[in-house]
Amino acid sequence: MRSSSDAAVNTACAEREAARLLEARLAGQRLGEQEALLIWRGASLHELGDAAHQARVDRTPPDLVTYVVDRNLNYTNVCYAGCRFCAFSRQEGDPDAFVLSPDEVLEKVGEAAERGATQILMQGGLNPKIGLAEVAALLGLVKSHFPKVQVHSLSPPEVVHLAQREKMSFAEVLTALRQAGLDSLPGGGAEILAERVRAQLSSRKCTAEEWLEVMRTAHRLGLPTTATMVFGHIETVEERLLHLRRLRDLQDETCGFTAFIPWTYQSLRAPLGGRTAGGYEYLRTLALSRLFLDNFANLQVSWLTQGLRIGQVALFFGANDMGGTVMEERVVRAAAPLTSATERQLRRLITAAGFRPVKRTTLYEHLE
Repeated sequence: MRSSSDAAVNTACAEREAARLLEARLAGQRLGEQEALLIWRGASLHELGDAAHQARVDRTPPDLVTYVVDRNLNYTNVCYAGCRFCAFSRQEGDPDAFVLSPDEVLEKVGEAAERGATQILMQGGLNPKIGLAEVAALLGLVKSHFPKVQVHSLSPPEVVHLAQREKMSFAEVLTALRQAGLDSLPGGGAEILAERVRAQLSSRKCTAEEWLEVMRTAHRLGLPTTATMVFGHIETVEERLLHLRRLRDLQDETCGFTAFIPWTYQSLRAPLGGRTAGGYEYLRTLALSRLFLDNFANLQVSWLTQGLRIGQVALFFGANDMGGTVMEERVVRAAAPLTSATERQLRRLITAAGFRPVKRTTLYEHLE
């Protein structure tokens, strides 16, 4: 039986090792997965946040925090994937299943543009009745009416679905979507890039390798993308680190990711159930992500899942971007009653934290 003194010695050793590794990281040493795990186990929340904030100010303008005015738009909620963390999708024939008409989509994009939106994040899940021609026509319609709005839309699972449906390669699908008006690809559908997790959560959706290959292909074609991670469900910390390492490896290869956005699984109405990770775990994971992803310039706050106050605190835990105004987000909110924000609120929170707010484009170009 271990004594309390043995436990205290082990804890002190873990803390010293974590401090040494944090110091080495800030001196320019790249973290491996095992080293990152030792930091997770041995570093306090304060130590992680302090190191992550230093890594952030070394990588990005220290006095600036960016944000985007955007609208999330789901043109259908019919999806056959059946992901266990999703409370939004419906089956064809369900009474509340929908597919928006082109006119309805244009009306929503127009409302967003009138409110200063520069980005539309349009997604539709895996609807078996909607093919490449319909999606491309919708993108083209939006781009023709609103050429200045950046179409940051779809996701790797949707690209894989379209490729399988049309018997085309990823490159052929992405080329057609780009020609229709797609400007960039969001990182949706990544969840955790570990096959054990995906087999239990989203077995009908694309594999981790397919997700990465879509992103690799998009980058090769000149389509920038973001990357995401949904954590706090059934994954282990080791699997979170595997996810980060796979993203970092691809970024080393292509330099095509513009930002990383980690956010917490929302359990309230999700079929999976369980608990929702709180601010403590979110901030620790965000900070570790900044330290591990040394080749990502931008880390985005997930105020939508954690609330505006934790979002503000996250600006001192490695994040340099407040995300978007997220008008009409429905997928995450289907799983839990979450907050909303206006551009004015985001600017006020950024300023109150001691930073200068800067409105940006999807590609992180400053608009002021």
